[in-house]
Amino acid sequence: MMKKLLLAALVTASLGSVTVPASAAVYVQVAPPAPRAEVVPAPRRGYAWAPGYWDWRGKRHVWVAGHWVRERRGYAYAEPRWVERDGRWTMERRGWQRASRDRDGDGVPNRFDSRPNNPNRQ
Repeated sequence: MMKKLLLAALVTASLGSVTVPASAAVYVQVAPPAPRAEVVPAPRRGYAWAPGYWDWRGKRHVWVAGHWVRERRGYAYAEPRWVERDGRWTMERRGWQRASRDRDGDGVPNRFDSRPNNPNRQ
């Protein structure tokens, strides 16, 4: 009896260590609606603003409101975005990425950017 319990505990523990991907890529035929206009609150020290975005839930797009996320030293927040590929749409979740030489993510390297910390990308 004790051996069976020990074996069951070992099997259960080994199953708990299996990792699975956080999410699989989802492709949809319907383009996301235009982003909603959001009022961005005043900056908060130690936090980055994560703008709202359209998420795919079930069989439709659902708006996820913007919110503050705690900053991570050495990283920059990249908001989720929809990308069209071969007539289908998929969301790139992105999130925190190692900080690059383009802090505001506008495509202009900091050394050539007159406003390298401008969060209002064009």
